[in-house]
Amino acid sequence: MRSILPHLVQILIAALGGLVFHWLGVPAAWLSGAAIAATLWGLSGRAVPMPRALADGAMLISGAAMGAAVTPAAIAAMGRYPGSLVLLVVGVVAISAASTVWLTRMSGWRRADAVLASVPGALSTVLAVAADRKAEVASIAIVQNFRLFVLIALLPSLVVMTGGGGNTGALIGEGLPVESPGGMAFTLLGGLALGAVFKRLKIAAPILLGATVVSSVSHGTEWVTGVIPPVIATGGLVLIGLFIAERFRNVQRSTLRKALVAALGSFSVGMIVAALFAAVAAWLAGVSFANGLVAFAPGGLEAMTVLALILGLDPLYVGIHHLVRFLGIGLVLPILIGRLQRDRATEAE
Repeated sequence: MRSILPHLVQILIAALGGLVFHWLGVPAAWLSGAAIAATLWGLSGRAVPMPRALADGAMLISGAAMGAAVTPAAIAAMGRYPGSLVLLVVGVVAISAASTVWLTRMSGWRRADAVLASVPGALSTVLAVAADRKAEVASIAIVQNFRLFVLIALLPSLVVMTGGGGNTGALIGEGLPVESPGGMAFTLLGGLALGAVFKRLKIAAPILLGATVVSSVSHGTEWVTGVIPPVIATGGLVLIGLFIAERFRNVQRSTLRKALVAALGSFSVGMIVAALFAAVAAWLAGVSFANGLVAFAPGGLEAMTVLALILGLDPLYVGIHHLVRFLGIGLVLPILIGRLQRDRATEAE
């Protein structure tokens, strides 16, 4: 009991941090709040290392929750905006590349770390991969969170300035039931098995990727319907925040200062590229520039979709673009980072 108690206290503190951020309406509240609370707890000197099995469990749950967003309705909606979605894929690559170049050449970052910091959105996936691959999580998290904060703070005003608004739509996945126990067991056990295969192939964040693939396929084919129970999904985010906090605990002021400077440049370059692609995509899809701007903005799926609804935009158009980007990042990023790190190890030899 003495060995378990410190872990339980640590998890409770992380959960309380997530709850406070949730009450305050902070984006990615349960993840970022848990990470910050656990980091502050680490300063007390009482923090204990997180068991690997618990970290794998958190990634398994989060991957299953991500894949549950792939419904037949979401897949059907993709057919309405083919040109815009193709531009989105190219735009994500262009945004990431422009930001990566800025971070590597102007801020002196390693390429793998710069790629992780430059990926537009999918914060939980990016930080989970960064922590799993022992990257510079602190600096990456600062750049990612800075981008999200600025978007939430300034994007609504920018949308209003462009004269956006007026369309309405339905939220993607609205009213979905909770998965049956059998369906959830299939998703989790299947994700664990595929994750074990990915682990043998030395792919980054294998459990997260395995669960995402199994969940996406099973939900897209309606073999499994519904979503992971919110309580379980939230618990997974809290545990990932706790895992990330282990990399945060030794952050120095010099790191914070340098990361903020890098974050400003990275955000500015990425947002300019996003706006250019958004203008072309909006023209192709026959929607307003405001819709395109929110759809291509490098923010979180939930935050951007809700923002679209609040601003009177089309949440279906916005949501399907963020969903495609979110899932694409979750599937491609672990493989890309694994390859970059293997190349770096080979060069060092």
